[in-house]
Amino acid sequence: MATNRSRRLRKKLCVDEFQELGFELNLNFKADLADEAIDGFLEAFLRDAMTANGLGYVGGDDFGLVCLAKRGCVSEEQRALVEAWLKGRSELVDFTVSPLIDVWYPENAINPA
Repeated sequence: MATNRSRRLRKKLCVDEFQELGFELNLNFKADLADEAIDGFLEAFLRDAMTANGLGYVGGDDFGLVCLAKRGCVSEEQRALVEAWLKGRSELVDFTVSPLIDVWYPENAINPA
């Protein structure tokens, strides 16, 4: 594909200066945790960690992608807030939070600021 794109096309494709960043999330729940407890965790997660910080979550109960709720990039501060929120939860055995990645083209490198 051509690399000499118009500003309008770069915006539509979410590339170059319009690149959008997010991060992947893997959650490992305790083995003996009831379904109701997992549902309660997910409701609190979406309310307190995602919506409260202007973030959106796409995925299942154990793996997903976190991105900004509107157009733009997740900041390192928002990523750290989600990580801190998860550390305080007793329902999890462990979890992993990836570094920031391009949410539209994960194989692409992050553009320098």
